Amino acid sequence: MTILPIKPAQDASPEALRAFLAACQTKAVEDGAPVLASITLAVSALDPLAVLEAIFEQTEPHFYAERPSEHSAIAGAEVALSATASGPGRFAAIQRFIDETLARTVAVGDVAAPFGGPHFFASFTFLDEVEPGEAFPAARVFVPRWQVARAGEVTTAVANIVVEAGSDLDALTQRVWRAHGKFARFEFGEGGMGVSPMGSALGSGTGILPVGSEKGHGRPAHAVSEHGRDAHATLNPTGGTPVPRRFAQSETGDYRAAVRCGLERIAAGEFQKIVLARAIDLQADRALHPLEVLNGLRERFPECYAFSAASGTGPSFIGASPERLVRVSQGVVETEALAGSVRRGAGASEDAALAAGLLRSEKDLREHRHVIDSITRRLEPLGVRLEHASNPAVRKLANVQHLHTAMRGALPEGVRLLDLVSVLHPTPAVGGTPREAAVARIRELEGFPRGLYAGALGWINARGGGEFFVGLRSALVEGERARVYAGAGIVAGSEPEREWAETELKFQALLAALRG
Repeated sequence: MTILPIKPAQDASPEALRAFLAACQTKAVEDGAPVLASITLAVSALDPLAVLEAIFEQTEPHFYAERPSEHSAIAGAEVALSATASGPGRFAAIQRFIDETLARTVAVGDVAAPFGGPHFFASFTFLDEVEPGEAFPAARVFVPRWQVARAGEVTTAVANIVVEAGSDLDALTQRVWRAHGKFARFEFGEGGMGVSPMGSALGSGTGILPVGSEKGHGRPAHAVSEHGRDAHATLNPTGGTPVPRRFAQSETGDYRAAVRCGLERIAAGEFQKIVLARAIDLQADRALHPLEVLNGLRERFPECYAFSAASGTGPSFIGASPERLVRVSQGVVETEALAGSVRRGAGASEDAALAAGLLRSEKDLREHRHVIDSITRRLEPLGVRLEHASNPAVRKLANVQHLHTAMRGALPEGVRLLDLVSVLHPTPAVGGTPREAAVARIRELEGFPRGLYAGALGWINARGGGEFFVGLRSALVEGERARVYAGAGIVAGSEPEREWAETELKFQALLAALRG
């Protein structure tokens, strides 16, 4: 990536924008390939989810990820560049696309700021191949046309524009500048974001930013109300509080029978552990807005990854995942083992007793150890040596407690983030042990394609850092329909009734958010 010493915030004009785009076009002519022009500005405090909600369009792809407890969030929408892949080489194919794109990227502005520069949003389904009719390809990556992110007290906004040798620079400049003006007029409603933070950030000399929805499809400012909740939600007759949705619910297959089959195969020595999931199909009495549901999830589960990945063809995959797959930052690799679960208690004493029992549970400790051993074994060939505590801790979520072990180590020279993702995914926490034998049986026993459920989702920045999480506690949403997923790890000693109860517990959070 080429970084030019241009400060767009100091020279905010259409003429300066056109001059920058002209320099990018010259490079495109010289290279014989399009150039990605990326513009980053540090701006006033924004809520990335409120920004995304304000211009949400079902026909436009988007990606959103947030850790509320860490005051970190990133949103990107509309596509500047994208690629798809499938098969065993899908991770390598996506990495090549990233490398080729960065080789022809010209960036200006606050590129070194948190979440500065172009970001690549990627999703990988649970399996290397997908079945006909699935909502998402086996691997997909895109560079958004616009991006807004928050890291602590710092908010950055990024615009990404493809400039070709034959681009009409006057038309491109006008389109970008017009989009900049639309962003400058955005407001977020009374009692929510306050007095037009986007307007104050982008309308007061901030320069070339950002490429928004110049098609005029963005929802008007009044469409977003307090706390980012969709103002079109159905209200009760007295006004104020949305009426909870009603659902017709169905489920294919017999989960307890699937668990019994899994236990038989474990007893036969086929594998030591297999993760089996359920999928509940819902038909709502009115349309589900994925970002409204997402807002409910991030409020209920601030310690999880609240996420949304939209295909642009209608479906959105949303959730609140408790599990990090892997993170790379400043030469450090971070991952974790999350396996072994119990419900939360009704009071402090019962909660503590349940946690203590989980820490003594031979079955849950064995399941947890499978995950730690697999992560360690798979990263060792890459030269990654992980450190972790000898005993797991208990991680308490709103409705469940998990055994948790944080793991970290130095990133070896020449190892890329997607190298780590490719060997870790799927972990035993979502697949089984041995991985190949267990994963091969999952589709047969579950009776439905997982798609992005238990897949890997995340982002990569221009410096090679980034973060991926596992698509758990999740739902596929489109219109009035939703498919909700939850699973449990099956090992010797598992009881079908208990595993069914564990999935019921995991379903509750999503079902509550979907009801509104």
